[in-house]
Amino acid sequence: MSLVVIVEGKNDRSRLRRVLSEEVDILCTYGTPNSATIEQLKKQADGREVFLFTDNDPSGKKIRALLRDAFPDAEQIYTRKGYAGVEGTPEEYLIQQLEKAGLEEFIVHPAPDPAYPYEE
Repeated sequence: MSLVVIVEGKNDRSRLRRVLSEEVDILCTYGTPNSATIEQLKKQADGREVFLFTDNDPSGKKIRALLRDAFPDAEQIYTRKGYAGVEGTPEEYLIQQLEKAGLEEFIVHPAPDPAYPYEE
C-alpha cells in the first residue's frame, strides 16, 4: 500500500515522522493552500491513498475543508481539541489515531522525545 499523509507544516511532519515509517510520504501545505499548492499536492500524491491530518483549530479546519474538496476520497485523521495542533499532540495519542486510520503496519514506536518529557 502506497500512501501519503498531508499535514499543515514542517513541525507537524517532524512530529509524525517520529511515529511513521519512512515508506509513508508526509506532505505539507505550509499554511492555507492556494490552487497552485493544491495542484502540487495532487501531483505529489499521484494516485496514492491520501490521509489528511490537520490541527483542530479554525485554521486547520479551513485547510481540511480545502483539502477535502481536492481529495474527496481521503481518510480523515483528527487530533484532540486542546492539543497544540498535530505538532503538540502526544505521540501515544498520534499512534492511537494512526491505528484507527488503519496504518498499524507503518507505525514506529520511537524512544521518548526529550522535548515531551511527560510521554512514556
